[in-house]
Amino acid sequence: MSDKLSPSRLEAFSDGVIAVIITIMVLELKVPGKDVSNLAGVREDAPLLLVYLLSFVQTGIYWVNHHYLVDDVEQVTHGILWSNLALLFTLSLIPWATNWVALRGISSFSVALYCIVCQLPALTWLLLSTLICRRSGKPLASSPGQQIFSAALYTSAIPVAYYNPYISLAMIGLVAVRWLLPPKKIVELTRNSKP
Repeated sequence: MSDKLSPSRLEAFSDGVIAVIITIMVLELKVPGKDVSNLAGVREDAPLLLVYLLSFVQTGIYWVNHHYLVDDVEQVTHGILWSNLALLFTLSLIPWATNWVALRGISSFSVALYCIVCQLPALTWLLLSTLICRRSGKPLASSPGQQIFSAALYTSAIPVAYYNPYISLAMIGLVAVRWLLPPKKIVELTRNSKP
């Protein structure tokens, strides 16, 4: 066994699990029956397709940021491996919560449950990113303010779901939109590494 635990296996395993998570989500999408017209079926499924899109984007954001994070570490530890597994476990709950909304509809409870499941990867991400930053000695690509903003919106979206589930989903969407913008550190690195 090597003295150095390379992050390559962690990254490859994570890529595979995240690909399966996204595949499971798309397999859960169902076409309406023939008793519903095409336009009515699309109209009926539009909110659920938006929740699927939101779930897909959130999972993709974790995949992109995982790449940035793991790129900073040269050697993984036992704690990093287990915190990465915790992140993957919480991400694997997203298809379940998405399917819950698909089967039960957009209601206060289903959206609150969805928001809780969206909060879980954020918590495990904090643990993983803290361990990797300590190991690598490098700061996160994103700012602490962005993480606090995201955590606050995820947390407040849970009770808001009981007031208005659509506003709650919009809050989760706002977090996703914020994370779609690349971190300043990554923009600077890509500018400086022109071919």
